[in-house]
Amino acid sequence: MKKKHLFKFFSLIVVLGLLLSACSSSTGTNSKPGKKTEPGKPAVDTSKFPLEVKNDKAAVQDGSLTYALVSNTPFEGTLDYAFYTGQPDSEVLQFFSEPLFWTNGDYEFTNDGPASYTLSDDKKTFTVKIKDNVNWTDGKPVTAEDYKYSFLVIGSPDYTGVRYGDDLIQSIVGMDDYHKGKAKDISGIKIIDEKTLSFTFTKASPALLTGFWPYAMPKHYIGDIPIKNLAKSDKIHKTPLGFGAFKIKKIVPGESVEYERNDNYFAGAPKLKTIILKVVSPKVILQALKKGEVDVATLPADQYPAAKNAKAFQFVGKTALSYNYIGFKLGHWDAKKGENIMDNPKLADKRLRQAMAAAIDFKSVGEKIFYGLKFPATGLIPPSFPTWYNKDSNPVTFDPEKAKKLLDEAGYKDKDGDGLREDPQGNKFHINFLAMSGSDTAEPLAKFYIQSWKNVGLDVSLVDGRLAEFNSFYKMVEEDDPKVDVYAGGWGTGTDVDPYGLYGRNVPFNYPHFVSDKNDQLLEDGHSEKAFDTEYRKKVYDEWQTYMNDELPVIPALFSYSLYAINNRVKDYSLDAVKQNSIWKDVSVTSDTPDVE
Repeated sequence: MKKKHLFKFFSLIVVLGLLLSACSSSTGTNSKPGKKTEPGKPAVDTSKFPLEVKNDKAAVQDGSLTYALVSNTPFEGTLDYAFYTGQPDSEVLQFFSEPLFWTNGDYEFTNDGPASYTLSDDKKTFTVKIKDNVNWTDGKPVTAEDYKYSFLVIGSPDYTGVRYGDDLIQSIVGMDDYHKGKAKDISGIKIIDEKTLSFTFTKASPALLTGFWPYAMPKHYIGDIPIKNLAKSDKIHKTPLGFGAFKIKKIVPGESVEYERNDNYFAGAPKLKTIILKVVSPKVILQALKKGEVDVATLPADQYPAAKNAKAFQFVGKTALSYNYIGFKLGHWDAKKGENIMDNPKLADKRLRQAMAAAIDFKSVGEKIFYGLKFPATGLIPPSFPTWYNKDSNPVTFDPEKAKKLLDEAGYKDKDGDGLREDPQGNKFHINFLAMSGSDTAEPLAKFYIQSWKNVGLDVSLVDGRLAEFNSFYKMVEEDDPKVDVYAGGWGTGTDVDPYGLYGRNVPFNYPHFVSDKNDQLLEDGHSEKAFDTEYRKKVYDEWQTYMNDELPVIPALFSYSLYAINNRVKDYSLDAVKQNSIWKDVSVTSDTPDVE
């Protein structure tokens, strides 16, 4: 599962892979106009799924557990938080690498984890003290220099990752000069002693205590590697260090990882001796669970009906910190300026985007394809953030007649009688849609979307006539492949509600490249000093959600209910937010052999 410390924008979700492996082949490819549907709650009673497993038996000593990384593709193996982008790598990271800060049930930093913090009265200086018994898995202490080094890497002009787009990182005093090569150090980061350092910011922000970068990097281990080469180095891919509950013993690239207990883990030695992670296709994960080949796995929704009466494993679940969306390529990323440029006229008319949203019946998709474990997204903040979520933000609903009217108003009309609309200038109008491969039913679902658009007169087809595998998909999205007009994506939001890191003007994760003065202002207001006032911040995010539902640089598609299947021999596995801080220290097994069907 995704660990709760993913923070904002850390996970690119496998959209037409794992998440859409939950398709039913009986869905077909036709989308028929029907009654308007309103966004709502999941159709199934998800309250029956507890947060943690039930197992009162005594744990065996030095047990072993097998974890399924449910994926259609190998994991890439970029095993450092500063560089990874895909969800599969985050699942590999969770066992051996963790943040310096643990969080409470509202995802706010506490002082219970590897480090503690204090915040100055003006809320602009953040002082961090790393606990004395926090050590890398090679025995070296985690130091203030290690934490600072992660910012030196991310802020470097030679940095090849995508984390610099974080507003909090950019607002550290002196970071801009360092990033532009005008300074050799970051003046706002001060080393106080071996375990203590402080960060001073140009402005105060409430996001500091939920979304500030919490990951250190072992400077003694990787500091001799040029920053431009770090992401591809063996020390990141083959022999990474962490200070988590486990350490890596062996990696079979893309396929499996063997972890062994970190007896020197700061919070106490884990109960398990070993954990084996292996990639398992969603097509066979149910059989693997029934045979006891894996102990912990996400369960694709299409397999729940066949799994719900299983005896060998039980379910835990909760609303996910994620959403699916359909994105429009509205421009490009200017790497030299570090800025999104919205300059693509093809999809510039928001009425076209609104029509494409109204053409799709997401409610039926959630209920009939995902058995109610997905439900229509009402905006770009999921209900897993109950304080900030606003279901009344004027969400687009299924209304094909409205879609046709919007297209007529925008000048997209069928002028040659072939059933497909030309553009306002009378030219043939074709849209290239990028979707991800996955299960056998991923393609029928992509065709369902395409047919939905055809039903309102839009000519849409898959890029290159086929689905793209995970790595190719995100390469095309991230590099603004000119073949891509529209794409089906997904975000794991992480634990910081601030959407700046996904939709800000100066962040590379803004894949649609949507920019506007109003968006800039709302995002800035949402993490301004005034936003320490929860009522004010909620008002800002309510307005932002409504604004984005009107502009629709992306179509909010589906929210999710995450469901995990856990073998009956597993003890103390929990999705509780606080327990997740040390989950892999606490989990054990009560038998040397798993239950089987």
